[in-house]
Amino acid sequence: MTDPGGRVLARRLAVGGVAVAVWLVPAPDGLTTTAWRLFVVFASAIASVVIGAFPILTASVLAIAAAVLSGLLSPAKAYSGFANPTILLIVLAFLVAHAVVKSGLGTRIGYLVVSQFGKSILGLSYSIFLVDGLIAPAFPSNTARSGVIYPLAFSLAEAGGARPGDASTRRVGSFLMFSGLASLSLSSALWLTAMTANPLGAAIAKTYGVDISFGSWLIASSVPTLLTMAIMPPVLHWLIAPERTRTPEAPAAARRSLAALGPLTRQERIVVAAFVGMVALWASAATLGIDSTAVAFLGLGVLLSTGVLTLDDIAKEGDVLATFIWFAVLFTLSGQLNELGFMGFLGQRFAGALGGLPVFAAGVALVVAYVLLHYVFVSQTAHSLALLGVFLEVGVKLGVPAAPLAFQLLFATNYIATITPQGSSANLLFAGSGFVSQGDLYRIGGLATAISMVVYLAVGTPWLRLVLH
Repeated sequence: MTDPGGRVLARRLAVGGVAVAVWLVPAPDGLTTTAWRLFVVFASAIASVVIGAFPILTASVLAIAAAVLSGLLSPAKAYSGFANPTILLIVLAFLVAHAVVKSGLGTRIGYLVVSQFGKSILGLSYSIFLVDGLIAPAFPSNTARSGVIYPLAFSLAEAGGARPGDASTRRVGSFLMFSGLASLSLSSALWLTAMTANPLGAAIAKTYGVDISFGSWLIASSVPTLLTMAIMPPVLHWLIAPERTRTPEAPAAARRSLAALGPLTRQERIVVAAFVGMVALWASAATLGIDSTAVAFLGLGVLLSTGVLTLDDIAKEGDVLATFIWFAVLFTLSGQLNELGFMGFLGQRFAGALGGLPVFAAGVALVVAYVLLHYVFVSQTAHSLALLGVFLEVGVKLGVPAAPLAFQLLFATNYIATITPQGSSANLLFAGSGFVSQGDLYRIGGLATAISMVVYLAVGTPWLRLVLH
């Protein structure tokens, strides 16, 4: 006879016991006691989610309470994440995405895509990668782009017969949600302008003599990225095993359903106008100096003022509040660890341990360590700013050529997004879809990241040697 309650209690006691024991260990040389103990709080919260001791919301709430009550963080610093514009952007994008579904536009888009690619669930996955790859260079924010890709993936999941909470088709929805997650991380690696951290990282690389332009980035990224995008859908299909695979009748049925829907309704036309306007403003945000979060507020305001969304609709979105809380907490803890010097300390310790390795092995080890360290980051940009220069500096001192190492680390800054649910703010919409569990987000996300890393190292390394020479 099983005892799930007893197992959960045992896991909670185990996490708590280990946390207390490590808390009492003196801080390593080079770290303050505050930085060390804040890491214990952060790591315990993540570990409790991974082993199933607590849901991520519960773990995050307990972590922030522990950090403040123990005096590790002041209340002002601890709660600063709740005012972060990136986190607000995700919440607003989630609500706008709900309008796409509520108005019926999501269903129409789903039928349209299914009519072209819907002979298999795998074909629907490839359509997500295709759309994302094409629009990515115009979006300097993968977070903003998730507001486009998530409604598409959700609509395709519903068109494929999946419904949140329906166990009989959950893996169909999970497969398409993970397709969206993986697509956002890989399309960001394909284009220099597809993610904020890319030009920032290129600026850091320039200090080591590596000049990166839009064209040189695309040439360097094209082969490993396009190959990874080609193999990721079947890999995810194999890992998740969706309940349905072949849908030969779906395209014809979708065309019939599209005809039955008739012309666009008033609500659909409003959502289209609002959505196109938001996409255009997001795409030109960097050029025009427009704040992306303000654009999302504007879009939500239009939808509320026209009655497409109501206050009752917003009140029903309980998952949005939960997602907002746990991500704000983890974002804050990660940011404070970085400010206290923990991230740089850890990166230097990893990198410093590589002395004596052959040059190629040292380069690979640096990339692997850089990827694994994202388990303690909640922002790809923060990760890049904290560690990219450190790892490049150590690699150059060990004799690793600067240019290929810089590109490998820059590409890794993008594909590490899937390693945890909080690995990128772009993940949050998909994490709140109702199709994927927190355990799956860690397990499948970690495997997808590992596969991407293998492809970039095995295929990207010789390709970089060819094109950089």
